[in-house]
Amino acid sequence: MKPGASRSATLRSAADLVAAGLVAPGKAAEAAAVGDRYAIAVTAPLAGLMVEGGPHDPLAAQFLPDIRELDIRPEERADPIGDDAHSPLTGIVHRYPDRVLLKIVHVCPVYCRFCFRREMVGPQGRGGLDDAELAAAIAYIAARPQIFEVILTGGDPFVLSARRARAVTKALAAIPHVKVIRWHTRVPVVDPGRVTPDFARAIRAPGKAVYVAVHANHAREFTPEAEAALARLADAGIALVSQSVLLKGVNADAETLADLMRAFLANRVKPYYLHHPDMAPGTGHFRLTIAEGRAIMEQLRGRLSGLAQPTYVLDIPGGEGKVPVGPDYVGEGEVTDFRGGRHAYPPPPPKD
Repeated sequence: MKPGASRSATLRSAADLVAAGLVAPGKAAEAAAVGDRYAIAVTAPLAGLMVEGGPHDPLAAQFLPDIRELDIRPEERADPIGDDAHSPLTGIVHRYPDRVLLKIVHVCPVYCRFCFRREMVGPQGRGGLDDAELAAAIAYIAARPQIFEVILTGGDPFVLSARRARAVTKALAAIPHVKVIRWHTRVPVVDPGRVTPDFARAIRAPGKAVYVAVHANHAREFTPEAEAALARLADAGIALVSQSVLLKGVNADAETLADLMRAFLANRVKPYYLHHPDMAPGTGHFRLTIAEGRAIMEQLRGRLSGLAQPTYVLDIPGGEGKVPVGPDYVGEGEVTDFRGGRHAYPPPPPKD
C-alpha cells in the first residue's frame, strides 16, 4: 500500500484501490468496468500484504479486479457446480443424501476473482436468509433423518455476529440426527480480527463434531494475526481442515503448494481439498488443465507427508458432484513410486 494510506477500511471500489496504491491510475477504468460486473472487497489486513504489481503478485491476482474477467468463454456458467438444480428451498442445497449446504449469507469480507458463486454473492447478490427462510431451512433439515452433516457456506458465514452464529449453531445442534456441523470460511486469513474468543465459543456445539474449513491459496496469507485466529479456533476444540483452489498465477507449482500445505499443517489445519478451478464466468485465465494439475500433485507425493496431502477434486459442471481427479499410481500388474519408478505388484517370488 502507499505510505500513509488507510489500513482500517475495506477497499470496495476501483477508486479505493487506486488511492491505496494497489491499482495503477492508468488501470482505474478497467478495474471500474470489472467492478460494475463483479463485487470488489479487499480488507485492510489483506491490502497490507499486497505489493503493487497486479497479477504478478499471487495475492493481488486473487483479489484485485482484472480486465480478463470480462472475457466470458462459451463453456463457462453462472452456476458452474449446479447449486440451483439441487436447491429444494431458499438457502438449502441438497446434492448428496447425507449432507446439505446451508447458505445463510451471500456476502463475504473479500471477493475472490475466481469465485464459483460470483454471480450470486456481493452487495447486489441474493442476500442473506431472513428469519422465516432460516426457520424453513432448519425445519427441512430436522424433517430428514438421513442428514448427518450440515455445511454452512454462502457467502462467508463467519461474517455473522457471534450472537447470530450462536443461535444458528444451537438450532442445528438441537437436531438429533445432525452429528457434524461444518463452517466454510476465508475470514481467519483475510479478516482475522473477526475471529474473537466469543465467536469461537459461539460455534461450539457440545455433543456434536464441529469443523471449520479454512480457505487459503498461498502461504503468504498466514500472517501472525491469521495464525492467532486459527489458534483461537483450534484452542476452542474446533477441528480445522483446509480448502484451496489450484490457480494459474497463484499456486500452480509444486513448491508453492508444498509451502501452502505446510503452512496449514503448522497451524493445526489438516489439508483436505485442492479444487480444480470451476467454470465460473470470467475465470479462464486462472484455469489449467487437469493433466497439468495431476502432474503437480505427482510432484507433491514424496515431497510432503501424508498429513499434508490434499485431495485434488473436480466439481462436475452442472451439479453432478465432486470427484477426485488426482494421479493414478496403480496400473495393470504394477505400481508407480513417488520418484516415477515402476514396480511389479504382486512382486515376483524372491530368487533363491
